[in-house]
Amino acid sequence: MNIQEPANLPHEHDQTQTPHGGHRVLVGSGPAFLNLLHLIHCAARQSFPILLLGESGTGKELVAQAIHEISDHGSGPFVPVECSCLVADLLESELFGHKRGAFTGAVNDKKGLLEAAQGGTLFLDEIGETPLAMQVKLLRMLEEQTFRQVGDIRLRRVDCRIICATNRDLQAGVAAGSFRQDLYYRITAFPITLPPLRRRREDIPIIVESLLERITGGAFYRVSAEAMGQLMAYAFPGNIRELQNLLERACALSTENVLLPEHFPNLVADLPTERDNNHSVFHPCQALQEGVLIPLAELEKRYLCYALETHQGSREALAQRLGLGVRTLFRKLKELGVAPSNHPN
Repeated sequence: MNIQEPANLPHEHDQTQTPHGGHRVLVGSGPAFLNLLHLIHCAARQSFPILLLGESGTGKELVAQAIHEISDHGSGPFVPVECSCLVADLLESELFGHKRGAFTGAVNDKKGLLEAAQGGTLFLDEIGETPLAMQVKLLRMLEEQTFRQVGDIRLRRVDCRIICATNRDLQAGVAAGSFRQDLYYRITAFPITLPPLRRRREDIPIIVESLLERITGGAFYRVSAEAMGQLMAYAFPGNIRELQNLLERACALSTENVLLPEHFPNLVADLPTERDNNHSVFHPCQALQEGVLIPLAELEKRYLCYALETHQGSREALAQRLGLGVRTLFRKLKELGVAPSNHPN
């Protein structure tokens, strides 16, 4: 992977190989993308845990691979772990490994993924889904740089960098008691928030070009100007993953090498002007631009959704920006159905 410094990368593509040999790409030229590249370079120079934040489909694993490949651990393995797929006991065995006879069914010694990542990078995806019992053991591993296999008394040393990722609000999880506060502070030494695709609209044409090359195996496909306009106006709640799915379907529907608006049949109905309240892309001046009067309660509701989508910091920082107390903001967000139900009102 050849990532250049952002100052020298106004229109460059960054590429990395998938385990299957295909190309996965980080592409863009807009301010949000260049800032992300800068943070990738800064993170790669450090050895402490990195936390990747962002909505589903924004490419957190790809960014983790980029950090890995340009870091001192780049010559070692990159080992992803999906924390949401396994219960605490199975996750412990998968991560740390186990000794023969440690539990029913453990007929052989098994090396864990942490040991498999030695000299490289362990990527803990969806860390926010980790059971509380396992969070204690992760914290101990991060603090002491050691671990034990299940059923073993011998300590083994950790020699890999740790990158975590989540699409959850971990601070809200801490407030709700579903995520340990000490683990939260341990993994947030260097947080990186990945921008959603709706905040990278200027990058959509170059992302489309890159995805089409990957989808078609190098065959030449292009998107018509009208269809590209629809793509750039769309809110993409599923981000780049959704864009790839739309392009794959459009290529299947097209009989030629030009993708037209009719090859994207769902875009018109899903344009952001008609989106539901939880995914509004409402602009602060939209009501004035439309020349209509709406109830103040509805205006506040839509504006809070807009603020949530565009603000990258914590809920506490958002409350300060809006001139609200934290409790007041959480109460309003609870009314919208986006805050923990047991947070203090």
